[in-house]
Amino acid sequence: MLAAAQTAGERMWQLPVDDDYRELYKSSIADFANTGGRPGGAITGAMFIGEFAGDTPWVHLDIAGTRWANDEKPYRCKGPTGHGVRTLVKLLTSLPA
Repeated sequence: MLAAAQTAGERMWQLPVDDDYRELYKSSIADFANTGGRPGGAITGAMFIGEFAGDTPWVHLDIAGTRWANDEKPYRCKGPTGHGVRTLVKLLTSLPA
């Protein structure tokens, strides 16, 4: 995923997915809550998905903060960014048929 992002020209990095964060999404009425609160929100969101993925490789793209650009940059236009789409296309087209 990170190699595809780099090739596609989209900025991404791997956040730590450590057991220290597991405490943040525990629930008193369910197995776990779909929120970890403000601290580590993207990380606990990823870990929530990981709880269901089992041994299947998975990624969590936290794109909420990059959905809209107020100004133009050399690597993106102003307006809706579609951040992550180029990376996903690059990843899927690089997989063996």
